Amino acid sequence: METTVLSAVSALVGSVVGLSASAATTWVTQRTQARRLAVAAEIKKREELYAEFITECSKLAIDSLDHSLEHPDKILTVYALANRIRLCASESVVAAADLAIERIGTQYTKEKLTPGELRQLVLATFQDPEKRNDPLKPFSETCRRELAGLNSVT
Repeated sequence: METTVLSAVSALVGSVVGLSASAATTWVTQRTQARRLAVAAEIKKREELYAEFITECSKLAIDSLDHSLEHPDKILTVYALANRIRLCASESVVAAADLAIERIGTQYTKEKLTPGELRQLVLATFQDPEKRNDPLKPFSETCRRELAGLNSVT
């Protein structure tokens, strides 16, 4: 009789242990998958925000070469995007965004280029990338590093 009880208890304990292991594995798998999805969504959100900032700043960077800032509302969108970046980005990305805005703002105060000078600048930029004075390059590189770091989490 004792052998029968021992066998039944052993079977019951084995079932409980097996169920616990299965439940734990399922929980860990679901938690990991949920984390990956959350990180992927965060990466997508930041990529879209950074791309929008780059697009708007690019327009201003080109505009600043041959226009002064008669209408400060031109930069309103960029300031709004910079503040959205402050909500979710790392300090290094925020600093790079601020630097880009500062460089573009400074360009608005400089002497404007003639159409001939603009043409020469464009040609020189494509012929020798080292001569490129891209106010957004540090921002883009900082964003790439941040997104790569987030990607390594997934």
